[in-house]
Amino acid sequence: MKKNKKKTERRNKIRRRIRSTIRGTSERPRLSIFKSNKHVYLQLINDRENATLLSMSTKSGALEDELKDKSGVDAAHLVGKALAEAAKEQGINKVVYDRSGYKYHGVVKAAADGAREGGLDL
Repeated sequence: MKKNKKKTERRNKIRRRIRSTIRGTSERPRLSIFKSNKHVYLQLINDRENATLLSMSTKSGALEDELKDKSGVDAAHLVGKALAEAAKEQGINKVVYDRSGYKYHGVVKAAADGAREGGLDL
């Protein structure tokens, strides 16, 4: 249990350091990622108003059929792409990517690549 607590504390420290420099606005919101053992959650956040503009996850009902029998990386890619398409409909083209203290590989990288493929400028 100690090892998991140390890892979480380390990630939170990195997360705070990243968040001290990254700010989301209405013109360029922050694309934040959270990953659990089973799911990936993406949010577009306006930090000036403390508001979530858009959110999408692997638990979203709209993506349920597409995500069936997909690995975590493939699912994250599809969620990123779907979020980008929904953001484009709201007129959001540019975002600031917040990796939330996770290393930029695997699921985190796949979500960013999916958002880029969907048309967002990271």
